[in-house]
Amino acid sequence: MVAPRRIEIITAFAALYVIWGSTYLAIFFAIQSIPPFLMAGARFFLAGIIMLAIARLQGPLKSTWPDWRTSLVVGACLLLGGNGGVTISEKFIETGLASLIVATVPIYIILLGWLFGMTPRPGRIVWLGLAGGFLGVAVLLGPELRISSGTRPVIGMSILLVTSFIWSAGSLYSRSAKHVASPFFAAAQQMICGGLLLILAGFIAGEVSNFHPEKITSLSIGAFVYLVLIGAIVGYTAYFWLLRNCEPAKVATYAYVNPVVAVLLGALFAHEVVTVRTLFAAVLIIGSVALIITVQQLRSRTTPPITSAIETECAR
Repeated sequence: MVAPRRIEIITAFAALYVIWGSTYLAIFFAIQSIPPFLMAGARFFLAGIIMLAIARLQGPLKSTWPDWRTSLVVGACLLLGGNGGVTISEKFIETGLASLIVATVPIYIILLGWLFGMTPRPGRIVWLGLAGGFLGVAVLLGPELRISSGTRPVIGMSILLVTSFIWSAGSLYSRSAKHVASPFFAAAQQMICGGLLLILAGFIAGEVSNFHPEKITSLSIGAFVYLVLIGAIVGYTAYFWLLRNCEPAKVATYAYVNPVVAVLLGALFAHEVVTVRTLFAAVLIIGSVALIITVQQLRSRTTPPITSAIETECAR
């Protein structure tokens, strides 16, 4: 019984690390011939329907209007704002760069938790982590602010900085809001609501008039299917299973492993150039996030809301 258990845990962690780290590259391939908002919306709506079927297999589904209202708000912040921001930003910046900026979400969560009185003032070690994370962002963004460098990278990174803030606020809200008991049903509700909002955003942005299904490439179709079935369904299932079978501190490690995976995959399959500046920024950001998560886990008995929010903040 011990060996199979160990294999299951290793497999689930491998899935979490690789799958959620690979979604950045899959998004990049999918939006090559599918409009960003429509692609993301269809992805999460279909994944939500599948998750709803999985939840139904576990028993009767019971939900109230407050549950759906919570899912609508969370879906708006995490999927429309957060994932929608990632999808749009990859029209302007490389996948590895996008993953590094998204890795700053735990930094936002710590600051928002403190500002809204959910946790005490951060200690010196946490402040060091916060400073290191923002310094990493400055290393990435600073050179791009020069007029001669063009505006595309600045637009992409600015979108992500704003939408990562929205994602963080939604993560904190989701910790105190009312959800249905089944995590799969809750995930399904959020995906359906977020997916519909993303599709609506696509209509408002005029993506429908520029969408030509006959021009969709096989690469984009394959990436889309991967995002629905593997990125969302398998990734979420592995995540929920690990939360129930492992220490939260170990599960939270995906938050700083995913960017490493994303950078490597972008370099290997999208021919993205990994510069010394990017590597230095990656060390600052990922190291800072690891430090913050470790410190928060040590304080988890006294600050469970923030710790839990950090553990669930980066599901892509």
